[in-house]
Amino acid sequence: MQRDRGRGRDLASLRVPVRVVDHGLSSPRWAIHKFHEHRDRVYRAAHIEGLPIEYLMDNFELIQALGFRGNCLLNEGINALWTLAAGTGETLFDNAHAYVGVGDDGTAAAATQTGLQAVTNKKYNPMDTSYPTYGSSQKVTHRATFGSADANFHWQEITVANGNSDAAKNLNRKVQDMGTKAAQTSWVATLENSLS
Repeated sequence: MQRDRGRGRDLASLRVPVRVVDHGLSSPRWAIHKFHEHRDRVYRAAHIEGLPIEYLMDNFELIQALGFRGNCLLNEGINALWTLAAGTGETLFDNAHAYVGVGDDGTAAAATQTGLQAVTNKKYNPMDTSYPTYGSSQKVTHRATFGSADANFHWQEITVANGNSDAAKNLNRKVQDMGTKAAQTSWVATLENSLS
């Protein structure tokens, strides 16, 4: 009689790839409120007193309210933010240092750019009183007012920088046809940027 014996072992290995993705969503919203100006009253109320846009709309003649979304974060601005978040040695984007800049160049935005692309028609204005606002609702709001004599040209690009020129670190650049600003108008430029 012959007996066959055998031993066997079934091995099964199941590997499920686990991919961890951490991401944030930036939601920038720009607004340009255009007002008829009379004796710099709008400019004083917006820039010097820092009154809310709702007050300005209720008390002054609004020409147009323009809103648009999107931005191109610039590499120099991203690096400045990470330096501020994790270390020191970078200029803040606060009331003492932040500016809104506008220019007349419509070149497409690219992350490698360093500031506005306009050659001559460009202007950086300081923050309005009490701006930027931050610390709640996961957002920061920068706002600057351009008075009757400021930036009277065709606005096609806009940025927030931590200084008053292209030599500063520009956080972003948005290309958008915003119209042509003329004397006797004040334009209030606001960027609300939220992260989630």
